[in-house]
Amino acid sequence: MSDVTARDTEYWDGETRLLGHVCAPADGRTGAAVLLLPDAYGVTKHVIGIAQRLAGQGHPVFVADLWGDGLLPADQSEFGPLIAAMAKDRPRWMRRVRAAHEALLAQPGNGNAPVALLGYCFGGSSALEYVRTGGEVAGVVGVHPGLDTVEADWSAAGPAPVLVCTGDGDPMGTAEMRSALTTAMTGAGTDWQLHVYGGTVHAFTSPHAKNSPRPDIVAYSARSTARAWDATLRFLRETDA
Repeated sequence: MSDVTARDTEYWDGETRLLGHVCAPADGRTGAAVLLLPDAYGVTKHVIGIAQRLAGQGHPVFVADLWGDGLLPADQSEFGPLIAAMAKDRPRWMRRVRAAHEALLAQPGNGNAPVALLGYCFGGSSALEYVRTGGEVAGVVGVHPGLDTVEADWSAAGPAPVLVCTGDGDPMGTAEMRSALTTAMTGAGTDWQLHVYGGTVHAFTSPHAKNSPRPDIVAYSARSTARAWDATLRFLRETDA
């Protein structure tokens, strides 16, 4: 694993201050740049840890601040209204992703890099929405994304391939939702993969899902986390090719 450089960084969406995080291989880029879209808890130590692991694999990473000002919601009572507000104002939602995308490309050495989106939970929904609405990236990975917030019209999507890793029991990614998504992507000519893990529900990679009071809805799974990570690295290698 390569040494990694890391720092917080300030960027903007209009007048809204955003606080992202940059991780990069100390010995230079060897893989696609990754725009990492966090779950609803924001730019936490857990997400920064993911960024460091990716940078150790040779990928420069920009962790996006989707909420603004480095906000770290404590629980669903705080992030639920934030997600609802974004879903009701999709231009603002996509503008936040675009601001992070532009900030990634502005980092030294990233100007001509292929960019892959990697999103978890709400970040996964954000990644899918960004490519669905025409965001120009080299690939998209959504890990346990909330498919209930992803709209159905993929006619504006570009050629970026898509990987979705989800649980068979995820109430925010039901079989019906998965079928609707894959049908829409097929209709748009998208090169897609769908990995469905048995015995797995929502937020299966999140440390917040450990000791969940509702394990039928949200629960951590070490096995599915490892499978999604391996699938993500394999997808990123394909993006580099």
